[in-house]
Amino acid sequence: MRYDNMSAFIVMDIVREAAKYPNAIHFEIGQPDLPPSDKVKAALQNAVQHNQFSYTESLGLLALREKIAAYYDRTYQVKINPNRILLTPGTSGAFLVAYALTLNNGDKLGLTDPSYPCYKNFAYMMDIQPEFMPVDKQDCYQLSVEQLKRHQIKALQISSPANPTGNIYTTERLKALNEYCREHDIAFISDELYHGLVYDETAATALQFNDKAYVINGFSKYFCMPGLRLGWIIVPEDKVREAEIIAQNIFISAPTLSQYAALEAFDEAHLAQVKQQFQARRDFLYNALKDIFTIEFKPQGAFYLWADVSKYTNDSYEFAKQMLHEIQVATTPGIDFGKNGTKHYLRFAYTRNIEHLQEGVNRIKQWLENK
Repeated sequence: MRYDNMSAFIVMDIVREAAKYPNAIHFEIGQPDLPPSDKVKAALQNAVQHNQFSYTESLGLLALREKIAAYYDRTYQVKINPNRILLTPGTSGAFLVAYALTLNNGDKLGLTDPSYPCYKNFAYMMDIQPEFMPVDKQDCYQLSVEQLKRHQIKALQISSPANPTGNIYTTERLKALNEYCREHDIAFISDELYHGLVYDETAATALQFNDKAYVINGFSKYFCMPGLRLGWIIVPEDKVREAEIIAQNIFISAPTLSQYAALEAFDEAHLAQVKQQFQARRDFLYNALKDIFTIEFKPQGAFYLWADVSKYTNDSYEFAKQMLHEIQVATTPGIDFGKNGTKHYLRFAYTRNIEHLQEGVNRIKQWLENK
């Protein structure tokens, strides 16, 4: 395990530092502040009352896997055998399963730069070599087939909607990437954790174009259950047994109480309210910050805004530290997500109510006026 190559997750250091300030404004953490459905809470309490503390089978509760399969049928018109669905401890567990299924020591994993930092860190843990491919505003932070042709990789991982940029892969681009990967025997890993939090259009799943894709999702973001640590991965039919064996050895099973709670997570009325609130926050924060920083495009999904702060600094990390210490506004420096121009960016998470966001914007405006 090559721990020496792993980078610290800077945002977690900022979270810890921001906790020292009772009046801190929180743009830093990618965690919804909204509660899950009341039905989820009742299901969790019911599981406790009925002493549901034992392991489940390693694939997870069949009843929950059937509900996830029904969700794909209802949302994307894609039919999935529930046996292809493996429940995991958060999406982090799903990433480990996906990499173990598709890559060996020394193999190359294609990643965009910028991208979620845990991808590369998990790769380093498993002696897998990350192969970074730069994406930027010119193509709305979407990887292209032409870029793939310049890299010899064994697997490709993308995220849509993406962290940190909030972009979504178009249906045409997602289809083209999947077709190329199928033709060239490249495993396609699609992180779709922020599906559901898509505001002005729909997001396609990789499974619409590639039945062999490894699709990862979970209950942390859209379903507002981050602390229950429950995700899932959909694997190809011929990889089910291998995935099950990997899960048995890594984590035995996903948290049992969380699985019982998630049986009630697909509460459509509640989820519609969640999406509506995050869309309102996005609209507010985008309009409030676009005249302060350079915002290249309105986020299409997730709950992040990718802001170019280069008119004020060449080092967004130092800029973020100054904002935190001087006006108690916490943001995430772009360098957490890669090296491709990221020192010019901050990520703003709109995971608090609009009043909280407004206070943060007011502080930033006054601070910049006095600099």
